[in-house]
Amino acid sequence: MSDSNNILKTFLAETKPTQVIWALQDKASEDWVVLDSPSFENSEVMPLWSSSQLAQQHCIEEWSEYVPCEISLADWFEFWVEDLNEDGVIVGINWQGDDECLEIELSEFTQSLAAIEWLK
Repeated sequence: MSDSNNILKTFLAETKPTQVIWALQDKASEDWVVLDSPSFENSEVMPLWSSSQLAQQHCIEEWSEYVPCEISLADWFEFWVEDLNEDGVIVGINWQGDDECLEIELSEFTQSLAAIEWLK
């Protein structure tokens, strides 16, 4: 199994019991972290984590004003997917930084989440 599959599999296993994913949001502006993809030209990526602890590790330097915010899977499907799809944003899974990250298409990520939603 590839490292990419292992990263996604681990993310899903950690997300399944909580039904929550984590992103970084600016405390003041309420903007979310979305950045230029290091892997795909002309694409933006939204880093996501399976726990607040993993997300918190990235609240440094340019993201020091950001805090981990949870997004329930129900909210992800209801509000996020359509907006991110319209903007052409891809997803970074348990983001570790530019050199160590799994970036996947929004549709693939969302299908994977749908498979674990409500299967506590």
